[in-house]
Amino acid sequence: MTSAVLRILLADDHAVLRAGLRMLLQAEPDMQVVGEAGHAQEVLEAAAQLQPDVILLDVAMPGSSGLAILPRLRSVAPRSRILILTMYEDEAYLRQALQMGALGYVLKKAADVELLSAIRAVARDEIYVQPSMARLLLEGLLPRYAIPADSDASRWQSLSEREQQVMRGVAYGYTSEEIARQYHLSVKTVYTYRARAMTKLGIENRAQLVDLALRLGILGDSDTHLKNP
Repeated sequence: MTSAVLRILLADDHAVLRAGLRMLLQAEPDMQVVGEAGHAQEVLEAAAQLQPDVILLDVAMPGSSGLAILPRLRSVAPRSRILILTMYEDEAYLRQALQMGALGYVLKKAADVELLSAIRAVARDEIYVQPSMARLLLEGLLPRYAIPADSDASRWQSLSEREQQVMRGVAYGYTSEEIARQYHLSVKTVYTYRARAMTKLGIENRAQLVDLALRLGILGDSDTHLKNP
């Protein structure tokens, strides 16, 4: 925490939700909303300019997913604490967000008091995971996938360049329609690449893909993820 009053940036593409959050947070004596952003690029620019204490970041953002910009967000605002506020009750998103530097993960349906507690926790450099999601996180730590570590790299390298591009997009949380638009493909073709790559990698779902991608380090802050899908 950098000040007595927490300076907060709201990053969500729904203006009505931002207005509600602003009213909630401004009513707290130790919180101040210093900025809002509804597009991924706006989030990066606002974070760099304002250097807020806490950034409330949605997963689904126009221009780029919230998870995809996390590394750049941490770079332009290194002292800001990032709290994911999302509708996705998904283990893969949760684990990926924490792996990439977020300190908290809260669902939009959470009670007001829970969100306020989460903001104050991450401002103290504490990790906050919504209680209903904690079970998923603990289960995710258990060995569930039989993918030998020494074969991960070779399996990834067996993919064609286009298959790798599609799978990065899937891991970042982009929809098949967004991936198709980025690479000028049909949605059916994206499905084909995805199915073929899943078979080559020996995985069955996105959670396993994220687990593999994080181990291989292919979801870092490089420019290999989708841009402006």
